[in-house]
Amino acid sequence: MPEQPFQPEGAIAGSGGPGGAMHLAASEAETLERRPSPLPGGPKSTAPEGQDPSEAAPAADRPRSLWSDAWHDLRRNPVFLVSALIILFLVVISLWPSAIASGSPLKCDLAKAQQGSGPGHPFGYDGQGCDVYTRTVYGARTSVAVGVCATLGVAVLGSVLGALAGFFGGLWDSVLSRVTDVFFAIPVILGGLVLLSVVTSNSIWPVIGFIVLLGWPQISRIARGAVITARQNDYVQAARALGASNSRILLRHIAPNAVAPVIVVATIALGTYIALEATLSYLGVGLKPPSVSWGIDISAASPYIRNAPHALLWPSGALAITVLAFIMLGDAVRDALDPKLR
Repeated sequence: MPEQPFQPEGAIAGSGGPGGAMHLAASEAETLERRPSPLPGGPKSTAPEGQDPSEAAPAADRPRSLWSDAWHDLRRNPVFLVSALIILFLVVISLWPSAIASGSPLKCDLAKAQQGSGPGHPFGYDGQGCDVYTRTVYGARTSVAVGVCATLGVAVLGSVLGALAGFFGGLWDSVLSRVTDVFFAIPVILGGLVLLSVVTSNSIWPVIGFIVLLGWPQISRIARGAVITARQNDYVQAARALGASNSRILLRHIAPNAVAPVIVVATIALGTYIALEATLSYLGVGLKPPSVSWGIDISAASPYIRNAPHALLWPSGALAITVLAFIMLGDAVRDALDPKLR
Protein backbone atom coordinates (compact mmCIF):
# COMPACT_ATOMS: atom_id res chain seq x y z
CA MET A 1 0.00 0.00 0.00
CA PRO A 2 1.47 3.44 -0.95
CA GLU A 3 2.20 5.82 1.88
CA GLN A 4 -0.18 8.73 2.36
CA PRO A 5 1.47 12.18 2.22
CA PHE A 6 1.63 14.03 5.50
CA GLN A 7 -1.06 16.71 5.93
CA PRO A 8 -1.07 19.41 8.62
CA GLU A 9 -3.42 18.85 11.45
CA GLY A 10 -5.24 22.16 10.84
CA ALA A 11 -5.94 21.24 7.23
CA ILE A 12 -7.42 17.86 8.18
CA ALA A 13 -9.48 19.38 10.99
CA GLY A 14 -10.68 22.31 8.88
CA SER A 15 -12.29 20.17 6.19
CA GLY A 16 -13.29 16.68 5.48
CA GLY A 17 -11.44 16.37 2.18
CA PRO A 18 -8.55 17.52 0.06
CA GLY A 19 -10.11 20.99 -0.57
CA GLY A 20 -10.18 21.91 3.10
CA ALA A 21 -6.80 23.64 3.02
CA MET A 22 -7.88 25.80 0.08
CA HIS A 23 -11.03 26.89 1.90
CA LEU A 24 -9.01 27.72 5.01
CA ALA A 25 -6.57 29.82 2.97
CA ALA A 26 -9.42 31.73 1.35
CA SER A 27 -10.99 32.54 4.70
CA GLU A 28 -7.63 33.74 6.07
CA ALA A 29 -7.19 36.01 3.02
CA GLU A 30 -10.59 37.59 3.59
CA THR A 31 -9.67 38.20 7.21
CA LEU A 32 -6.41 39.87 6.21
CA GLU A 33 -8.23 42.08 3.74
CA ARG A 34 -10.57 43.25 6.46
CA ARG A 35 -7.72 43.83 8.94
CA PRO A 36 -4.49 44.76 7.13
CA SER A 37 -1.41 44.12 9.20
CA PRO A 38 0.94 47.07 9.82
CA LEU A 39 4.16 47.40 7.87
CA PRO A 40 7.32 46.16 9.55
CA GLY A 41 8.63 48.86 11.84
CA GLY A 42 5.57 51.08 11.34
CA PRO A 43 2.98 52.11 13.92
CA LYS A 44 0.46 49.50 14.83
CA SER A 45 -3.21 50.19 14.36
CA THR A 46 -5.13 50.91 17.52
CA ALA A 47 -8.54 50.37 15.94
CA PRO A 48 -10.70 47.67 17.55
CA GLU A 49 -11.22 44.42 15.71
CA GLY A 50 -13.73 44.78 12.90
CA GLN A 51 -13.41 48.63 12.73
CA ASP A 52 -11.85 50.54 9.88
CA PRO A 53 -8.54 52.06 11.08
CA SER A 54 -9.24 55.26 9.12
CA GLU A 55 -12.36 55.82 11.20
CA ALA A 56 -10.33 55.55 14.42
CA ALA A 57 -7.73 58.11 13.34
CA PRO A 58 -7.35 60.82 15.98
CA ALA A 59 -8.59 64.30 15.18
CA ALA A 60 -5.06 65.69 15.59
CA ASP A 61 -3.89 63.70 12.53
CA ARG A 62 -6.51 65.22 10.27
CA PRO A 63 -5.45 68.19 8.09
CA ARG A 64 -6.31 71.61 9.55
CA SER A 65 -7.49 74.67 7.67
CA LEU A 66 -5.53 77.92 7.59
CA TRP A 67 -7.63 79.47 10.35
CA SER A 68 -7.53 76.46 12.66
CA ASP A 69 -3.78 76.15 12.10
CA ALA A 70 -3.35 79.86 12.84
CA TRP A 71 -5.40 79.59 16.04
CA HIS A 72 -3.31 76.56 17.05
CA ASP A 73 -0.16 78.70 16.75
CA LEU A 74 -1.65 81.79 18.39
CA ARG A 75 -2.64 79.92 21.52
CA ARG A 76 1.02 78.99 22.03
CA ASN A 77 2.41 82.46 21.29
CA PRO A 78 3.11 84.41 24.52
CA VAL A 79 3.11 87.72 22.60
CA PHE A 80 -0.43 87.08 21.43
CA LEU A 81 -1.61 86.03 24.88
CA VAL A 82 -0.18 89.11 26.62
CA SER A 83 -1.49 91.55 24.02
CA ALA A 84 -4.90 89.85 23.92
CA LEU A 85 -5.23 90.12 27.71
CA ILE A 86 -4.33 93.82 27.62
CA ILE A 87 -6.84 94.48 24.83
CA LEU A 88 -9.52 92.47 26.63
CA PHE A 89 -8.97 94.57 29.76
CA LEU A 90 -9.22 97.77 27.71
CA VAL A 91 -12.46 96.62 26.11
CA VAL A 92 -13.95 95.75 29.50
CA ILE A 93 -13.12 99.10 31.08
CA SER A 94 -14.34 100.85 27.93
CA LEU A 95 -17.74 99.20 28.25
CA TRP A 96 -17.98 99.48 32.05
CA PRO A 97 -15.58 102.19 33.28
CA SER A 98 -17.57 102.68 36.47
CA ALA A 99 -16.57 99.16 37.54
CA ILE A 100 -13.08 100.37 38.50
CA ALA A 101 -13.60 104.17 38.64
CA SER A 102 -16.41 105.37 40.88
CA GLY A 103 -16.04 109.12 40.32
CA SER A 104 -16.96 111.36 37.39
CA PRO A 105 -14.25 112.42 34.92
CA LEU A 106 -15.82 115.89 34.66
CA LYS A 107 -15.87 116.57 38.41
CA CYS A 108 -12.96 118.86 39.30
CA ASP A 109 -11.85 120.78 42.37
CA LEU A 110 -9.39 123.64 41.83
CA ALA A 111 -8.35 123.45 45.47
CA LYS A 112 -6.71 120.09 44.69
CA ALA A 113 -5.02 121.13 41.46
CA GLN A 114 -1.66 119.46 40.77
CA GLN A 115 -1.75 117.45 44.00
CA GLY A 116 -0.09 114.07 44.09
CA SER A 117 -1.58 110.70 44.84
CA GLY A 118 -3.74 110.22 47.89
CA PRO A 119 -6.29 107.83 49.40
CA GLY A 120 -8.84 106.95 46.70
CA HIS A 121 -6.90 108.96 44.09
CA PRO A 122 -3.82 106.90 43.19
CA PHE A 123 -2.86 109.00 40.16
CA GLY A 124 -3.30 112.40 41.79
CA TYR A 125 -4.95 115.48 40.25
CA ASP A 126 -4.29 117.46 37.08
CA GLY A 127 -4.01 121.22 36.63
CA GLN A 128 -7.78 121.68 36.84
CA GLY A 129 -8.18 119.57 39.96
CA CYS A 130 -9.67 116.58 38.07
CA ASP A 131 -8.90 113.03 39.16
CA VAL A 132 -6.25 111.68 36.78
CA TYR A 133 -7.15 108.06 37.49
CA THR A 134 -10.81 108.53 36.59
CA ARG A 135 -10.02 110.47 33.44
CA THR A 136 -7.46 107.87 32.37
CA VAL A 137 -10.02 105.08 32.77
CA TYR A 138 -12.75 106.95 30.92
CA GLY A 139 -10.29 108.00 28.22
CA ALA A 140 -9.93 104.34 27.21
CA ARG A 141 -13.56 104.34 26.06
CA THR A 142 -12.96 107.16 23.57
CA SER A 143 -9.71 105.78 22.24
CA VAL A 144 -11.00 102.22 21.77
CA ALA A 145 -14.24 103.46 20.19
CA VAL A 146 -12.40 105.65 17.69
CA GLY A 147 -9.89 102.91 16.88
CA VAL A 148 -12.45 100.14 16.38
CA CYS A 149 -14.97 102.20 14.38
CA ALA A 150 -12.28 103.75 12.18
CA THR A 151 -10.69 100.35 11.53
CA LEU A 152 -14.02 98.80 10.56
CA GLY A 153 -14.79 101.66 8.19
CA VAL A 154 -11.33 101.58 6.63
CA ALA A 155 -11.38 97.79 6.27
CA VAL A 156 -14.82 97.63 4.66
CA LEU A 157 -14.32 100.54 2.24
CA GLY A 158 -10.77 99.66 1.31
CA SER A 159 -11.47 95.93 0.92
CA VAL A 160 -14.47 96.45 -1.36
CA LEU A 161 -12.75 98.96 -3.63
CA GLY A 162 -9.49 97.02 -3.73
CA ALA A 163 -11.19 93.68 -4.38
CA LEU A 164 -13.21 95.09 -7.28
CA ALA A 165 -10.12 96.71 -8.79
CA GLY A 166 -8.03 93.56 -8.47
CA PHE A 167 -10.74 91.26 -9.79
CA PHE A 168 -11.97 93.23 -12.81
CA GLY A 169 -8.81 95.19 -13.61
CA GLY A 170 -8.81 97.40 -16.67
CA LEU A 171 -10.08 100.97 -16.43
CA TRP A 172 -11.46 100.50 -12.90
CA ASP A 173 -8.06 99.37 -11.63
CA SER A 174 -6.27 102.27 -13.33
CA VAL A 175 -8.64 104.89 -11.95
CA LEU A 176 -8.49 103.49 -8.41
CA SER A 177 -4.70 103.33 -8.52
CA ARG A 178 -4.45 107.00 -9.45
CA VAL A 179 -6.96 108.00 -6.77
CA THR A 180 -5.01 106.13 -4.09
CA ASP A 181 -1.83 107.88 -5.24
CA VAL A 182 -3.53 111.23 -4.66
CA PHE A 183 -4.60 110.25 -1.12
CA PHE A 184 -1.15 108.88 -0.31
CA ALA A 185 0.30 112.27 -1.21
CA ILE A 186 -1.75 114.04 1.49
CA PRO A 187 0.11 114.35 4.84
CA VAL A 188 -2.11 112.92 7.55
CA ILE A 189 -1.43 115.52 10.25
CA LEU A 190 -1.67 118.42 7.81
CA GLY A 191 -4.90 117.03 6.40
CA GLY A 192 -6.32 116.71 9.90
CA LEU A 193 -5.39 120.30 10.75
CA VAL A 194 -7.10 121.56 7.60
CA LEU A 195 -10.23 119.40 7.57
CA LEU A 196 -10.99 119.15 11.28
CA SER A 197 -10.26 122.78 12.13
CA VAL A 198 -13.65 123.79 10.70
CA VAL A 199 -15.56 121.12 12.68
CA THR A 200 -17.24 122.30 15.85
CA SER A 201 -18.78 118.99 16.93
CA ASN A 202 -17.57 117.39 20.18
CA SER A 203 -18.45 113.83 19.07
CA ILE A 204 -16.03 111.21 17.82
CA TRP A 205 -17.61 110.86 14.37
CA PRO A 206 -15.75 113.70 12.59
CA VAL A 207 -12.44 112.16 13.70
CA ILE A 208 -13.58 108.69 12.59
CA GLY A 209 -14.70 110.06 9.22
CA PHE A 210 -11.35 111.78 8.69
CA ILE A 211 -9.41 108.60 9.51
CA VAL A 212 -11.58 106.54 7.13
CA LEU A 213 -11.14 109.16 4.40
CA LEU A 214 -7.35 109.03 4.54
CA GLY A 215 -6.90 105.42 5.69
CA TRP A 216 -8.75 103.36 3.07
CA PRO A 217 -6.04 103.56 0.33
CA GLN A 218 -3.63 101.41 2.35
CA ILE A 219 -6.17 98.62 2.86
CA SER A 220 -7.29 98.99 -0.74
CA ARG A 221 -3.85 98.26 -2.11
CA ILE A 222 -3.40 95.29 0.21
CA ALA A 223 -6.78 93.84 -0.85
CA ARG A 224 -6.06 94.49 -4.52
CA GLY A 225 -2.76 92.62 -4.43
CA ALA A 226 -4.26 89.71 -2.51
CA VAL A 227 -7.16 89.37 -4.98
CA ILE A 228 -4.83 89.53 -8.00
CA THR A 229 -2.76 86.71 -6.48
CA ALA A 230 -5.80 84.59 -5.57
CA ARG A 231 -7.60 84.89 -8.91
CA GLN A 232 -4.68 83.20 -10.70
CA ASN A 233 -5.07 79.96 -8.74
CA ASP A 234 -6.32 76.80 -10.39
CA TYR A 235 -9.49 76.51 -8.31
CA VAL A 236 -10.62 79.94 -9.54
CA GLN A 237 -10.05 78.91 -13.16
CA ALA A 238 -11.93 75.67 -12.54
CA ALA A 239 -14.88 77.54 -11.03
CA ARG A 240 -14.94 79.89 -14.00
CA ALA A 241 -14.84 76.95 -16.43
CA LEU A 242 -17.81 75.39 -14.63
CA GLY A 243 -19.85 78.52 -15.28
CA ALA A 244 -19.69 80.22 -11.87
CA SER A 245 -20.67 83.90 -11.87
CA ASN A 246 -18.24 86.68 -11.03
CA SER A 247 -19.96 87.41 -7.74
CA ARG A 248 -19.81 83.76 -6.69
CA ILE A 249 -16.14 83.46 -7.64
CA LEU A 250 -15.28 86.66 -5.77
CA LEU A 251 -17.26 85.91 -2.62
CA ARG A 252 -16.89 82.12 -2.33
CA HIS A 253 -13.45 81.40 -3.77
CA ILE A 254 -11.29 84.56 -3.76
CA ALA A 255 -12.42 86.55 -0.70
CA PRO A 256 -11.83 83.78 1.90
CA ASN A 257 -8.28 83.31 0.58
CA ALA A 258 -7.47 87.02 0.29
CA VAL A 259 -8.82 88.30 3.61
CA ALA A 260 -5.84 87.26 5.76
CA PRO A 261 -3.51 90.14 4.73
CA VAL A 262 -6.33 92.63 5.25
CA ILE A 263 -6.92 91.37 8.80
CA VAL A 264 -3.24 91.65 9.66
CA VAL A 265 -2.87 95.20 8.32
CA ALA A 266 -6.14 96.33 9.91
CA THR A 267 -5.11 94.96 13.32
CA ILE A 268 -1.82 96.86 13.26
CA ALA A 269 -3.52 99.98 11.89
CA LEU A 270 -5.99 100.01 14.79
CA GLY A 271 -3.25 100.98 17.21
CA THR A 272 -2.03 103.59 14.74
CA TYR A 273 -5.50 105.13 14.52
CA ILE A 274 -5.70 105.38 18.32
CA ALA A 275 -2.38 107.24 18.32
CA LEU A 276 -3.61 109.46 15.47
CA GLU A 277 -6.74 110.42 17.41
CA ALA A 278 -4.63 111.32 20.44
CA THR A 279 -2.30 113.38 18.25
CA LEU A 280 -5.16 115.33 16.67
CA SER A 281 -6.74 115.89 20.07
CA TYR A 282 -3.39 117.09 21.42
CA LEU A 283 -3.18 119.62 18.59
CA GLY A 284 -6.69 120.83 19.37
CA VAL A 285 -8.43 119.72 16.15
CA GLY A 286 -9.58 116.26 17.22
CA LEU A 287 -11.84 115.73 20.18
CA LYS A 288 -12.56 118.81 22.22
CA PRO A 289 -13.60 119.36 25.85
CA PRO A 290 -15.77 118.30 27.57
CA SER A 291 -14.93 115.06 25.80
CA VAL A 292 -12.54 112.80 27.72
CA SER A 293 -9.53 111.71 25.73
CA TRP A 294 -5.95 110.80 26.44
CA GLY A 295 -4.82 113.34 23.86
CA ILE A 296 -6.77 116.14 25.58
CA ASP A 297 -5.31 115.19 28.96
CA ILE A 298 -1.77 115.07 27.59
CA SER A 299 -2.24 118.49 26.00
CA ALA A 300 -3.66 119.96 29.23
CA ALA A 301 -0.85 118.50 31.37
CA SER A 302 2.03 119.59 29.13
CA PRO A 303 2.37 123.12 30.67
CA TYR A 304 2.60 121.58 34.16
CA ILE A 305 5.15 118.90 33.38
CA ARG A 306 7.61 120.26 35.98
CA ASN A 307 5.15 120.77 38.81
CA ALA A 308 2.81 117.84 38.17
CA PRO A 309 4.52 115.24 35.95
CA HIS A 310 2.08 112.56 37.13
CA ALA A 311 -0.75 114.25 35.21
CA LEU A 312 1.20 113.69 32.00
CA LEU A 313 2.72 110.32 32.85
CA TRP A 314 -0.44 108.27 33.35
CA PRO A 315 -2.43 109.14 30.20
CA SER A 316 0.76 108.96 28.13
CA GLY A 317 1.58 105.53 29.57
CA ALA A 318 -1.95 104.26 28.93
CA LEU A 319 -1.77 105.46 25.33
CA ALA A 320 1.63 103.86 24.77
CA ILE A 321 0.56 100.51 26.25
CA THR A 322 -2.64 100.46 24.18
CA VAL A 323 -0.89 101.19 20.89
CA LEU A 324 1.85 98.66 21.69
CA ALA A 325 -0.72 95.97 22.52
CA PHE A 326 -2.48 96.32 19.16
CA ILE A 327 0.80 96.35 17.24
CA MET A 328 1.99 93.23 19.08
CA LEU A 329 -1.36 91.55 18.34
CA GLY A 330 -1.04 92.39 14.66
CA ASP A 331 2.49 90.99 14.51
CA ALA A 332 1.37 87.76 16.16
CA VAL A 333 -1.56 87.39 13.76
CA ARG A 334 0.73 88.06 10.81
CA ASP A 335 3.16 85.36 11.92
CA ALA A 336 0.30 82.88 12.31
CA LEU A 337 -1.45 83.60 9.01
CA ASP A 338 1.63 83.88 6.79
CA PRO A 339 2.86 80.36 5.84
CA LYS A 340 6.17 81.81 4.63
CA LEU A 341 7.09 82.76 8.19
CA ARG A 342 6.60 79.26 9.60
